[in-house]
Amino acid sequence: MEAECVVGNQEEIDKIARDEKKYISDIVKKVLKIGCNVLLIQKSILRDAVNILGSHYLAKKGIMVIKDIERVDMPFVAKALGCKPCASLDHFTKDKLGEAKLVEEIGTPGGRIVKITGVKNPGKTVSVLVRGSNQLVLEEAERSLHDALCVVRSLVKERHLIAGGGAPEAELRVALSRYADTLDGSQSDCVRAFADALEVIPYTLAENAGLNPIDIVTSLITAHFKGQKFAGIDVKNIFVPCMYTFVICKQKNKKGEVVEDIFKQNVIQPLLVNTSAINLATEFVRMLLKVDDIITCR
Repeated sequence: MEAECVVGNQEEIDKIARDEKKYISDIVKKVLKIGCNVLLIQKSILRDAVNILGSHYLAKKGIMVIKDIERVDMPFVAKALGCKPCASLDHFTKDKLGEAKLVEEIGTPGGRIVKITGVKNPGKTVSVLVRGSNQLVLEEAERSLHDALCVVRSLVKERHLIAGGGAPEAELRVALSRYADTLDGSQSDCVRAFADALEVIPYTLAENAGLNPIDIVTSLITAHFKGQKFAGIDVKNIFVPCMYTFVICKQKNKKGEVVEDIFKQNVIQPLLVNTSAINLATEFVRMLLKVDDIITCR
């Protein structure tokens, strides 16, 4: 949105300047009256959050201004500092203020950041400063931290852990195959196809680890058919272990692969990861099956 103001003479220019100063001065007085000495302002998509004159007046009154905060960060900032965001100065009251002992700007190799310490009523939030020697290392560290937080989130939402290494998919594949034997006609074929599709998880796991996926998946499914429901692929030691068993047993199968307890290696994963993946994949396939025709468009 653009606006244009045409000024005809110097008196009108002086009047606009006086009105602007008065308007900004009234805003500063309202902020001082409430008792605020640090302002956190969201980034505006239309104009600068604070103009030069406004910054000068606020600095003259000892009010620190932190501007251009991203919109997605505002809820986190408000929750962390125990304050409430205000869309208008008319709604800016003392009960919406937060309180902290120190607000300072510190320098880092990547630039300057604002550090707020001694928050009186902190929310249940944590700020993590990630550093790296270059952008590639920094992005990888951020992804690793994000993955770890996603695991914790999954455990909070669904507080159950299951064996990893393709064990859940293999056990589900065996269970569905046996269930398909009890059905007739097309229902049996559908269930069996669903069971075969689950092999893609251990197959991909073995393939990414540089193993022979056909031999590994075959041995894994065979172990589950024999009743070893915690058997999974250990990509670190390259064998098919018996997970979650407390008796350490080693035995050789026909292909010379070792079956062993690896509970102490913590090859486990949140239940929510598996259930979400299977549910989303099933919903996607159902959506495709409902498509009657495909229209090509350019």
